[in-house]
Amino acid sequence: MRRVKLGDRDVAAIGLGCMSFGGIYGATDEEESLACLAAAMELGVDHLDVAEIYGMGVSETLIGKFLRQTNANVAIATKAGIYQKPQRHFSNAPDRLRASLEGSLERLGRDRVELFYIHRREQERPIEEVMETLVGFIEEGMIGAIGLSEIAPSTLRRAHSVHPVAAVQNEYSLWTRVPELGLIQACAELGTTFVAFSPVGRGIFADTFPDPMQFPHGDFRSAVPRFQEPNYAANKAAIAPFQDFCKSRGWTTAAAAIAWTLDQGDHILPIPGTRSARHLRDCVSAADIAFSDADRAEIARLLPPGFAHGDRYSDTQMIGVERYC
Repeated sequence: MRRVKLGDRDVAAIGLGCMSFGGIYGATDEEESLACLAAAMELGVDHLDVAEIYGMGVSETLIGKFLRQTNANVAIATKAGIYQKPQRHFSNAPDRLRASLEGSLERLGRDRVELFYIHRREQERPIEEVMETLVGFIEEGMIGAIGLSEIAPSTLRRAHSVHPVAAVQNEYSLWTRVPELGLIQACAELGTTFVAFSPVGRGIFADTFPDPMQFPHGDFRSAVPRFQEPNYAANKAAIAPFQDFCKSRGWTTAAAAIAWTLDQGDHILPIPGTRSARHLRDCVSAADIAFSDADRAEIARLLPPGFAHGDRYSDTQMIGVERYC
């Protein structure tokens, strides 16, 4: 697997998103999640992406337990800036970010994380001011590098004028293409790694379509318009020919979707999320797929930009995401 720059170290080109460890897709199983982390180490996946908000610290605590048991040499990226009490809101205030970071370090059992993201930008606070806070954390040795999530290219450029931004993390997949309208290009220009979350489209790019009627209690996809009718039927109809194409080429649909993301640029680092060791092995197999020009043309024909029906988030979930197009 190729290596990608992430802050002050190189990591495997496919990382592991750990949001599901915290219950965002329904009830979790600690042993299953620990087995997934063990499989990640076996497969050479040395970048774990987590956040304070994932299960209100549950995901970080589980990763901390794994690290204490194994002393694994991995790059840890975590995030802060989203708060749930008294209601969901965003804050990039220095004291809030410091408290979040200190809590994350304690749960992870580390003195330092390799990468610390602003999970959502607080619009009332200048990004330059936020960057100064983050630079202070670097100088104190608490973080290795700075990341921003769900931002616009203009915000990245302003932030970069203060200090290099190591990574930008936004959703990117065959059915979410907005980052192609300036953000991926800005990252390449500035030497910033683009970390793509949900490259499998929250499960839509599987060999078998997920059934929303079977989503467990607490699965946030239940509120996502793309998984609601009539959008979902239209999305399945659009993606089914891509499934058939992948099968004809000997690929799983998920692996091909991740491989497509990798194919969009050497500075792009997908982080498929799963707590299943079996699914993770499938995801990592994407690194072995090499598309021909004919493959690329056929994928572009089957799934052109804009084919998806419905928004990627509900109105509530979209609050805090910077829109620039």
